[in-house]
Amino acid sequence: MERWIGKTAIVTGASSGIGAAIVIDLVNSGMEVVALARREDRLKIIKDSLPDYLKGKLHPMKCDVTKETDVINVFKYVDEQLGGVHVLVNNAGVLRNTQLINKNNTEDMRAVIDTNIMGVVFCTREAFQSMKARKVAGHVVIINSIAGHFPLNLENFNIYPASKYAITAMTETYRREFDLEDTNIKITSISPGLVDTEILPGHGFNNDHKLKSEDVSNAVVYCIATPPRVQIHELIIKPLREKL
Repeated sequence: MERWIGKTAIVTGASSGIGAAIVIDLVNSGMEVVALARREDRLKIIKDSLPDYLKGKLHPMKCDVTKETDVINVFKYVDEQLGGVHVLVNNAGVLRNTQLINKNNTEDMRAVIDTNIMGVVFCTREAFQSMKARKVAGHVVIINSIAGHFPLNLENFNIYPASKYAITAMTETYRREFDLEDTNIKITSISPGLVDTEILPGHGFNNDHKLKSEDVSNAVVYCIATPPRVQIHELIIKPLREKL
C-alpha cells in the first residue's frame, strides 16, 4: 500500500457496514479518503472516532450517488482541492424487501437500479475521466455480490440479483474500455457472500455463517495493494459453511 500513501480514495456508501470498514482501513493505510453517503451525520461520527495517530485523513461529504449532479460536484471538489482521485471504491448499494410481482413497488425497484447500477455508472465515469486526464494508473473497485454470479433461491431479493448481474457485465465492459483508451487503470469486482450488515435485517437471514465487513475491506486492500503489473479481475469471498 506504500504507493497509495498521500493519494486520494473515494468510497461510496461509507456511513456504515462495508463502506465504513473500507474507509477506516484506507485511512489507516495513509490515504486521503473522501467518504460519501447520504447520512452525513454518520460520516462525522466515524471521523470523530478515528485516532489522531492514523497516517491518512478522512473527508466526509454528503452525496447521493443516484443524483448525477451530486456525483459530478464531488469529483470536481476532489480534482480542485485534493489533486484528483486515485482509487474509487463503488460500495453503495440497497436491497428492498419486496417481490418483482408485487403491486406498487416501482419506487423500490427504481431505488435498487438507480443506486446499484447508475450510481456505479456516474462515479466510475467521473473517476475514469479524472484519472485519464492526469495519466494516473488508478484503481476502480466495485463491491458486487455472489448474487451477481449464481442464481440464488432467496425470497424478496426481487431485482437485486439482476442489478448485480449487471455489475458483473459492466466490470468487463469497463476493463475493455479502459484498455481501448490506452490507460493503465485497473478494475476489480469483489463479490461477497452473506455479510453481517444493515442491508440484511428484514430479509429472513438467520444463517450464522456470515462474513464481517472487515473481511470485505481486507479484500479491497489486498486488491489495490497488488503491483502495477497485477490486476485481480474478480474476487469471490464466502463465509465458511455458507449454504447459499
